[in-house]
Amino acid sequence: MSINFNNTNSFVSRHIGPTATEQQHMLNALGYSDLEALIAAVIPDSIKNTSVLESTDGVSEEQALAELKAIAQKNQIFRSHIGQGYYPTHTPAPILRNLLENPAWYTAYTPYQPEISQGRLEALLNFQTMIADLTGLSISNASLLDEATACAEAMTFCKRVSKNKKANKFFASLHCHPQTLDVLRTRAEPLGIEVVVGDEQQVADFAEFFGVLLQYPASTGEVYDYAALVEQVHSVNALVAVSADLLALTVLKAPGEWGADVAIGTAQRFGVPMGFGGPHAAYFATKDAYKRDMPGRVVGMSIDRLGKPALRLALQTREQHIRREKATSNICTAQVLLANIASMYAVYHGPQGLKEIAERTHALTAILAQGLKQLGVNVSNSAFFDTLTLTQVDAAAVLEAARAQEINLREIDATQVGISLDETTTPEHVAALWSLFAQGQTAPEFEAVAAAYTSALPTALLRESAILQHAIFNTHHSETELMRYLRRLADKDLALDRSMIPLGSCTMKLNAASEMLPITWPEFGNLHPFAPLDQAQGYVEMVNQLEQMLCAATGYDAISLQPNAGSQGEYSGLLAIRGYHASRGEGQRNICLIPQSAHGTNPATASMAGMKVVVVACDDNGNVDVEDLRSKAEQHSQDLAALMITYPSTHGVFEHAVREICDIVHANGGQVYIDGANMNAMVGLCAPGQFGGDVSHLNLHKTFCIPHGGGGPGVGPIGVKEHLKPFMPGHSYHLDRKTNAVSAAPFGSASILPITWMYIRMMGGKGLRQASAMAILNANYVAKRLNAAYPVLYTGSHDLVAHECILDLRGLKETSGITVDDVAKRLIDFGFHAPTMSFPVAGTLMVEPTESESLYELERFINAMNKIAEEIQQVTTGELDAEDNPLKNAPHTAQELTSEWAHPYSREQAVYPLPELVESKYWSPVGRVDNVYGDRNLICACPSISNYED
Repeated sequence: MSINFNNTNSFVSRHIGPTATEQQHMLNALGYSDLEALIAAVIPDSIKNTSVLESTDGVSEEQALAELKAIAQKNQIFRSHIGQGYYPTHTPAPILRNLLENPAWYTAYTPYQPEISQGRLEALLNFQTMIADLTGLSISNASLLDEATACAEAMTFCKRVSKNKKANKFFASLHCHPQTLDVLRTRAEPLGIEVVVGDEQQVADFAEFFGVLLQYPASTGEVYDYAALVEQVHSVNALVAVSADLLALTVLKAPGEWGADVAIGTAQRFGVPMGFGGPHAAYFATKDAYKRDMPGRVVGMSIDRLGKPALRLALQTREQHIRREKATSNICTAQVLLANIASMYAVYHGPQGLKEIAERTHALTAILAQGLKQLGVNVSNSAFFDTLTLTQVDAAAVLEAARAQEINLREIDATQVGISLDETTTPEHVAALWSLFAQGQTAPEFEAVAAAYTSALPTALLRESAILQHAIFNTHHSETELMRYLRRLADKDLALDRSMIPLGSCTMKLNAASEMLPITWPEFGNLHPFAPLDQAQGYVEMVNQLEQMLCAATGYDAISLQPNAGSQGEYSGLLAIRGYHASRGEGQRNICLIPQSAHGTNPATASMAGMKVVVVACDDNGNVDVEDLRSKAEQHSQDLAALMITYPSTHGVFEHAVREICDIVHANGGQVYIDGANMNAMVGLCAPGQFGGDVSHLNLHKTFCIPHGGGGPGVGPIGVKEHLKPFMPGHSYHLDRKTNAVSAAPFGSASILPITWMYIRMMGGKGLRQASAMAILNANYVAKRLNAAYPVLYTGSHDLVAHECILDLRGLKETSGITVDDVAKRLIDFGFHAPTMSFPVAGTLMVEPTESESLYELERFINAMNKIAEEIQQVTTGELDAEDNPLKNAPHTAQELTSEWAHPYSREQAVYPLPELVESKYWSPVGRVDNVYGDRNLICACPSISNYED
């Protein structure tokens, strides 16, 4: 008997759904002998063989984990007292296990289909309620990307809504965190906004400013009373934005109570590890009057078809896919998974628990301050919460001594250091800090100093208003109750752990458990983003390797991993192009050509980058109209900055003229930005950096397996050609380029980068190429099988599509009255999330099956769609009532099924349209949600329990 003693446990076969036999079955149905023949027919000759990805084998899951563990162990986890917006925190074990590590939560999609998203929508509503309560403002969004970018959003928000319309300056307090000021300057420059940084107490007149940004408590730790200042700012019709610490707000007066118009900040210290910078959920809260100008997503309460309360994303007409360059922002990824962790942290601890954490943290800080004063150390703060600034010290010597004891303090300048405490601080940590400054003196005894403790919170700013009074924050304090609550919420939702999510443009593929494991390793989770780099050598090595991997996958020369969402990647790419033109004395180039089929983020991003959008037509086949492009490129040749194009196209086709398109733009002085949203069809087959692209962003949460998390986290790195390298995002910490930061942390959402590292390492070059090929095969098989019932709107050569297909339902409405919404909602009764609806063409469904779905699951989806087609035909012939039919009434709930049945079709047809559903039924918790009602009766915080009873 011959035994192979090599490890043959291939991850590739685990990631790719169809077996070899299933692949051949699909190929036969398409009329191709093998996969290579299909790919040769799909990929245009002009871009064939442009991939620079080496044909390498991947390694087993066990080997990849061992390799990454060895890299992670090169990180040194010192005790962190750096603060500056990032704090050690305890992630409660039941939240870690039942939410962060639970695929029911991390594999879910953005809740655009509210009926199958009620669980995560409720968790986000809890988050919004928590933020509104703590900030004292009327309305909050469902999270933003990080504190610094939230402050940048607040700046542009103030510009939009301020009544001081003539002003073009924004004042930012020098007491704001340095990384916030850096991102503000980056965001302001393309918009022509002047950011003035100074001491707000020294400004006599704010008339020249449209807005003011304050930090509360200040970055130095001081707690200032801003009430009089706010009145002064309001007197000149300017707005006040406040970046506020959530834990401090449990004991300090809320910004809304002393007049702030906007409150922003981070929820990181509510149970989310520092992770070398992210991902963390930022927040944005404001007054009710400004709700339609607020950036980001908002969860609101509506009712369903039966009058039952139901949650949904509200005010979607503000979003970039609808308003495009006039949108409030280009954000299409929030930090939902992290916002949910933060909201459950508040649910678990409750108002009293949060106050106890805050009071304990403050008490330790006050005790630390008193002991330091006894040692003769100059503590500059008179009023503080958790942070002290020490002055008149030899900062270099202090930092060196601290690091010798494996302690990190904050370096402010040559004579000042900062110390921040947190919920993980103990009396022993305080004693260790005293010993650093004792210098031969006897260190104070903790018990003695603690016995004389007095609060250093200013009496006038003590919080008197109640927080988190809703029952949801006062119920689930035992682990049993929280575990069951999280399970109840997860059971309401559809995620990848239940079924295929066939969303075109959004690539909902396998997020393997082995890829997810490393993100909870302490070596990755417990590192402060501003810790010295010699303590982060594991991160440095992983980041360098990942950059090389992504360069090989894209054909670009350099990668920046800083952008922490696809929208940020788009923005960074256009800033690189803008900087390049300016460096050549061509700063006037501000025209951005964008095809009419483009993602809505593209025009919104171009507007943010200070560019003017010129729309390029598409032809009848959905391709860019080359002659229209040529005409407009030549017309604007003196001012042409860039073309933004998605490839394969947003219509799901490999356009043959892509090289010609790139050449036309280059010939007229522009740069080519290729949107990497559809890289899942290209890796290993063709490379944008080799067939004409100057820059692309990648969605690591799509092609490279970082999960969507219910709407975030995302990572949107950019790849650039050599000439654009000097214009990639910079950062004042760790990076050679000190300016042009687009995110708060140097490496963005660093703690989830191990997911992509693991995926690429396990797949190898061969596996990545096979994944792209299989994504194309699966999409073409689905298109072929459904084309008779739902014509495929656009195809390329040989009538083939790329990795997704657009099904045309427009004719069905004319013959049957059935709309794309009806089909989408009816799919819920079959246990499926709907494909992408009415984008990029109204009245269509865009389907992307991905490479991870087996033939069994593809057939389940095909059978469901064909059964729906039969029902539509029954409506057309009159066999089913035109208005009271399973499609118009979908989805059907268990409550409706057990109530008096008044429909002309059977209960069985309603909920068991296919026999196999009897054993594996997903029950929608609510009926079809009324979107119009929700926007007209906007409720964006947890309603009282009586509302549910009513």
